[in-house]
Amino acid sequence: MTTVIIILVILWLLGFFGGRVIPNFPKTGSWIHTLIVIAIILLVLNLLHII
Repeated sequence: MTTVIIILVILWLLGFFGGRVIPNFPKTGSWIHTLIVIAIILLVLNLLHII
């Protein structure tokens, strides 16, 4: 579960800062923010031992 959270956060960071660091990085739009919300929800559920 921790691996999934880490991967989602890394993908979010790449989407958020990718266009500034790498000019040819594809534009991802607002779905990147959905990834961080999913990662936060999974983290909270994991901390509460629900999953």
